[in-house]
Amino acid sequence: QVQLVESGGGLVQAGGSLRLSCVASGGTFRNYAGWFRQAPGKEREFVGAISWSGGSTRYADSVKGRFTISRDNAKNTVYLQMNSLKPEDTAVYYCAAGDSTYYYNSYKSQGYNYWGQGTQVTVSS
Repeated sequence: QVQLVESGGGLVQAGGSLRLSCVASGGTFRNYAGWFRQAPGKEREFVGAISWSGGSTRYADSVKGRFTISRDNAKNTVYLQMNSLKPEDTAVYYCAAGDSTYYYNSYKSQGYNYWGQGTQVTVSS
């Protein structure tokens, strides 16, 4: 059973940066790994995803050009570098992995069966 633990969240001013980390234990990120976020009163939404090799990434339009996903398979860790943060980026950020997560379903929460507990990111204006 894969367990995911996120870290790196916090409070930052608009325009600032944060880097989130997600470490897997009890297994490895076998396929695509993804990041999602959920703001208060809103549904969970896709942020970005990365393939096992790191050679393929995809992002939500709202974060494209500002956020970057990377991974270090030797450390079983996936990262989310967030730059030029905006107040609307405020949310709980979740890391996800799946046994059958591929490009075609990597933007859907249903494509993942392992989730972290989430880390809060708050961007002040």
